Amino acid sequence: MLLGSKGLGHYWRTHYADKTFEHLYRWNLFDVCLLVPYFIVMIILAFYGIHRYQLVWLYYKNRKNEARWDDPPARFSEGQLPFVTIQLPIFNEQFVIDRLIEACCRLNYPRDRFEIQVLDDSTDETVLVAKQIVERYAAGFSGMDPQPIVYLHRTNRHGYKAGALDKGLDVAKGELVAIFDADFVPPPEWVMQVIHHFAEPEIGMVQTRWTHLNSDYSFLTQVEGILLDGHFVLEHGGRSRSGVFFNFNGTAGMWRRKTISEAGGWQHDTLTEDTDLSYRAQMVGWKFKYLQDVECPAELPIEMTAFKTQQARWAKGLIQTGKKILPRVLKSDQPFHTKLEAWYHLTANISYPLMIVLSMLLMPAMIIRSWQGTTQMLLIDLPLFMASTMSVSSFYLVSQKELHPKTWWKTFLYIPCLMALGVGLTVTNTKAVLEALFGVKSAFARTPKYRVSKKGEKSQAKVYRKRLGIVPWIEMAIGCYFTATVWYAIWTENYFTVPFLALFVFGYWYTGLLSLLQGRFERSSTRGDELHEKPYPVGI
Repeated sequence: MLLGSKGLGHYWRTHYADKTFEHLYRWNLFDVCLLVPYFIVMIILAFYGIHRYQLVWLYYKNRKNEARWDDPPARFSEGQLPFVTIQLPIFNEQFVIDRLIEACCRLNYPRDRFEIQVLDDSTDETVLVAKQIVERYAAGFSGMDPQPIVYLHRTNRHGYKAGALDKGLDVAKGELVAIFDADFVPPPEWVMQVIHHFAEPEIGMVQTRWTHLNSDYSFLTQVEGILLDGHFVLEHGGRSRSGVFFNFNGTAGMWRRKTISEAGGWQHDTLTEDTDLSYRAQMVGWKFKYLQDVECPAELPIEMTAFKTQQARWAKGLIQTGKKILPRVLKSDQPFHTKLEAWYHLTANISYPLMIVLSMLLMPAMIIRSWQGTTQMLLIDLPLFMASTMSVSSFYLVSQKELHPKTWWKTFLYIPCLMALGVGLTVTNTKAVLEALFGVKSAFARTPKYRVSKKGEKSQAKVYRKRLGIVPWIEMAIGCYFTATVWYAIWTENYFTVPFLALFVFGYWYTGLLSLLQGRFERSSTRGDELHEKPYPVGI
């Protein structure tokens, strides 16, 4: 039967129109369910990116407040110099312990007001190595007079590093306590550069800047050095100059012993006991100083797995500290800008889970937004991209310009790789952050040190090398996923996003491949030498 015009319209509305509109409604709802979280994540990341710009601004705005080692407000006379205890917490550090002890024994400070504690929790040959080295320096060694050095060994790791430091304080004589990790080599003048700042009675801690013994060892160590420089120049510099809270970095710093006790002592319920104690001390009124011009060299991790272990410990520890400390800070009578900076500092690692979410939403968002034109991209995507991503490059470029005014421009060559490395850490650090958020406890994993400084120098990494299980394979799989997004961006002529997406591909594949392959060639080439290698430095 033929339908008239009225019947045809009624038939279309009945059989097709409602279904078509229902389909469009469902598709739009699907779009919203993907795009809303996508833009929420991008906006949150943009806020953390804007905070990097703020730190640069604080650094330059408050330049007049910079503390310098050669210009303390007050000084001790020679007869008033306080007693100093040097604490060296170690755990399985057989390749670097002799270098550390020798450097500390050469510190320029009166020996009648000075002692060194080697706080050893080791479970391997380091116990014998460290004990013998201490005995030699205590008796007079390498042309030195007998040194005031003692060896303290614990048979358990209760409290890990915090527990060892606390145990050492029980027998320490010093009014001031300096701490050095095993991979550091403090220069002889370090104590005298720091000590006079404690002539101000309100100063509770002085932190100095880390420098790098082996930044030229490999491409990885060069990028690691730039990352740490950004932290020590702009984060510490910006916070300390503007008078907000900042943290002791666990090493290369000196504490007033009274400050530690008044703040509640070393506590081991977080993996960043240094940051935890720092916030507690500043909450009870102690002032901290940061001396950017006092350098203390240290060894950078030479393997990707060691670097990931270090970064994951810091990420988890800061979130743990945030859960513990932030409620107290926010309820305190501290100024608003101090509270805000504490929030940004202690929650910054939440960006890693957000990056994973962004990674998963990126391809669907690209497909859904394939209709957008250049105008929408310039108005929406470009500002978010500039805030969340470009802030990283400017942050590290400025720090290198401050440290190396004549050669800082070379950093441009490392910026893409630096950003890619940050992306590649997201899987490991996301796991660490989620463990902290859900209260999953883990042991204090020390970063292995191998005592290598020159490019191509053979390491003894196999002794302490660790694997990261399935994580590198996940990184490789995510890299493949982003390869597909690059292909889709090119296919849809969305060329603006290709360089950004390529950073994800490179970052995930670089960290994943290095984790899987690092050390394999070395093991195969040195397997025949294993029986001939000494487990500790020659001459001990």
